[in-house]
Amino acid sequence: MLNLLSFQSSTMGAVGQLALLAALLFTLGGLWLAILGGVKNDPRATEGARRSVWAVFGFVTLAVVVLEVALLRDDFSVRYVAEHSMRVSPTWVKVTTLWAALEGSILLWAWILSLYAFVLSLTLRRDALRPWALGAMFVSLLFFIGVVGSIASPFTPLAQVPSDGAGPNPALQNHWMMAVHPVLLYLGFVGLSVPFAYAVSALITGRLSEHWLVVTRRWTLVAWAFLTAAIVAGGWWSYETLGWGGYWAWDPVENASFIPWLLTTAFLHSLQIQERRRQLKAWNIWLIVLAYSSTVLGTFLNRSGIVQSVHAFSNGPVGAVFLGFLAVLLIAGIGLAAWRSPYLRDEGEPSAALSRESAYLVGNWLFLVFSTVVLLGTLFPVLVEAATGKKTSVGAPFFDAFAIPIGLGLLLMMGVGPLLPWRRATGEKLLAALRIPGGAGLLALMLGFTFGLRSVGVLLTVALAAYNLAGLTVLTVRSARERGSFGALLREQPRRQGAHLAHAGLVVLALGVAFSTAYKSSAEITLNRGQSTSFAGQTAKLESLEQRNYPYGSAAVATVTIDGQTYQPRSNVYVNGGNTLYPTPSVHYGLLGDSYLVTTNLDPKGQWASVRLISSPLVSWIWVGMLIIVLGASLTLVTPRVAARQTVPAGAVAAD
Repeated sequence: MLNLLSFQSSTMGAVGQLALLAALLFTLGGLWLAILGGVKNDPRATEGARRSVWAVFGFVTLAVVVLEVALLRDDFSVRYVAEHSMRVSPTWVKVTTLWAALEGSILLWAWILSLYAFVLSLTLRRDALRPWALGAMFVSLLFFIGVVGSIASPFTPLAQVPSDGAGPNPALQNHWMMAVHPVLLYLGFVGLSVPFAYAVSALITGRLSEHWLVVTRRWTLVAWAFLTAAIVAGGWWSYETLGWGGYWAWDPVENASFIPWLLTTAFLHSLQIQERRRQLKAWNIWLIVLAYSSTVLGTFLNRSGIVQSVHAFSNGPVGAVFLGFLAVLLIAGIGLAAWRSPYLRDEGEPSAALSRESAYLVGNWLFLVFSTVVLLGTLFPVLVEAATGKKTSVGAPFFDAFAIPIGLGLLLMMGVGPLLPWRRATGEKLLAALRIPGGAGLLALMLGFTFGLRSVGVLLTVALAAYNLAGLTVLTVRSARERGSFGALLREQPRRQGAHLAHAGLVVLALGVAFSTAYKSSAEITLNRGQSTSFAGQTAKLESLEQRNYPYGSAAVATVTIDGQTYQPRSNVYVNGGNTLYPTPSVHYGLLGDSYLVTTNLDPKGQWASVRLISSPLVSWIWVGMLIIVLGASLTLVTPRVAARQTVPAGAVAAD
């Protein structure tokens, strides 16, 4: 790290590098104090570790500020600025360039990790888990700060300062979602470090009761909500910029974000079983260890260059060290779990086949199988190339063959679980509970077929959606009647009602995916300027083709009217992107479907343009569903208000 310091070559680079060096030193000191506090039960050492987190957060924040200032001031004495920014870039692009390339993205990861550690240090309970949870966070901090401060430092100075920089990746300056999606994704990925730290601390101390789950449930929900928003926001970004009218392609980097989401979703359901029944102790430990490890795996895939993806960074020096850190996490998890295996035995009698916990467990297995299939499909081309030297690929048909039946199975179990009681349910009670939801599903199936739906997957999705929504409605109305009003229900049961709302959002999202995938259509045509042409059953006209110039590039804007609706798709060229065209489609959003127009070819003289019109039914339901899910997750974080006790008159029998 010291060889990167040169105030003569780059003052900003030297200040940023010194900030990372100081953060690394405080990380090492904090880790030592945390271990000392845990081993010797020394509260002073633990307090020292806690305050070391504050210093780490402060110095990493300083490093982030220094890099942002260097980007905004066009300080090309810093190699990162010279390689990934340029003078004519808009301000918002310069700000987001912080995480637009390898070194800056790892710095952002380290900063968010230090932020989580800082918040954790302020909220930690004074118990035996405290020093070890801090210690586990310091281990992650040590890795990421060590990487960004050495082999992937964004503060490397340049001896010869260029007059201008090379500029950012053109694909990353084509949409403002660059300012949102990566940050949400890192907040989700890094957020899983906290429940992982608590799991490690529970294993080390042997305190494997429900305490660590209760403490980490909120942290897990926050990370899960960010990860959910990030995945859907990334899909919308792809939908808005790549010009193909899609939002998910089973790309390796997309898959790398989906695997942690699947595992975390499973954990959020199985932890309820341990809370209620003191079962699945080992299962929950493994789920959270695998969830956090999978975020490191995803980062390895994204930054090692071993997978081909529109989202991946180019080959870098960090692939091997990320793979090593992944191995450390897995070995530590396996070793600690094996050591504490006597404490991980379930208590009480086994669950009955007909019970809520059994339904949740079936759902957990489906999530686990789903994540395994996605992982194998993602890594298969890499393994084949390593073994044979031949390049191969695994496309969407492979993933869809598994995703559709597993997804339908999850929708089925999502509706069953909340309707069943804990411990045991009789067959009669199950049939009674499923009467209304099952009837709603069957009715929706028949209506869908009557109105022309012929896709089996879509029909089953519609039926399961109605079945889920009917079940959630029955549960909500019943609970509201018991408490007198919906307001009282929300105050007393925010966690349960938030979960119901999140499930409803997932149903909306599933409908959007099913319809937009099965019934998406497209048509292409070349339009001559000023002439009306029949196109996809509509009348289309190219009104104008205008060239707009900007300091950072240019855009050819086609103004097209289709049955009176105006579209203005753009084809962008950036000064640092050669002659490559980066499309920006024009989208008319609608409740029942979107109309999406993108230019595919242009006449340099402005006399004609080739366009593609894509119709996607219900695709907006995906974005709306995500908002509902995040709203539901937020509601579950609200602290419930205990209902005031009602006075029971003498001689009356209190309700059970």
